Amino acid sequence: MALPPHIQAGERVVLFDGVCRLCNGWAKFLIRHDRERRFRLCSVQSAEGQAILAWFGLPTDAFETMAYVEGEALFVRSDAVLRIVAQLPGAWRWLAWPRILPRALRDWCYDRIALNRYRLFGRYDSCLLPDPDHQGRFLDSAEPRS
Repeated sequence: MALPPHIQAGERVVLFDGVCRLCNGWAKFLIRHDRERRFRLCSVQSAEGQAILAWFGLPTDAFETMAYVEGEALFVRSDAVLRIVAQLPGAWRWLAWPRILPRALRDWCYDRIALNRYRLFGRYDSCLLPDPDHQGRFLDSAEPRS
C-alpha cells in the first residue's frame, strides 16, 4: 500500500485552502470539536499540501474543493465534508445526514458555496499561521504527533 507523501498509516488529513476565510473557519471548527485529535490539518498552499495534491493528480494552483485523505484514499467535495462530520463526537455526527441524498445533488450544492466562497466570506492575503495551542494539529507542524 503506497501512501501519499507526508502521511503516515492510519492518518486522516484534511486539506483546506489556507487563504479562504470559510476554510479557515472550518479548520478552527475541527480543532475545537475534534477532541480525540482524529484529524490533522494541512493547507493546500503548504509544501506538504502541494505534494499531496500532486500525488493524487489534483491541481496545485487552483483550489476549488476541500480534500480529505484517509490513508491512501482521497475524498473530495461533499463526500469529504460528510465523511469528516460523521467521525466527530456527539451530535455533530447528525450533520452527516445528507449522505443519503444523491452525490450529484450534494456536490452541486457544495460547488455553489465553494466556487463563491471568496466573494461570500472573503480571503486572507496569506495563509494564517496556527496558534501556539494548535501545535501538532497541522501536518506541516514541527510538533511531534500524539
